[in-house]
Amino acid sequence: MTMVPLAAMILGAAFCLLAAIGMLRFPDIFTRAHAASMAGLTGVGLILAGAGIASGDLSVAAAVIVGIVFIALTAPVATHLLTRAALKSGVEPAAPTNIEK
Repeated sequence: MTMVPLAAMILGAAFCLLAAIGMLRFPDIFTRAHAASMAGLTGVGLILAGAGIASGDLSVAAAVIVGIVFIALTAPVATHLLTRAALKSGVEPAAPTNIEK
């Protein structure tokens, strides 16, 4: 495996680890959702990009690009809908979280 795909996969794994730590450490659903969507999206995108580069096959690279675009389009929308539903159902944010209604 060359250095570029390896570096992308390691960096992607680090972002996924940061997302997992954010899920454990943040106080409420609103901040946890932000950690999961932003760092998770970057991590998965880098891991997929590294796998696409490492494959060396154009069809695999095209499928990886489609996968990255799909995740980039659906993850923020899903996160927004989940946090909006939590807010509408009466889930109170933690004290340091500032949400304007």
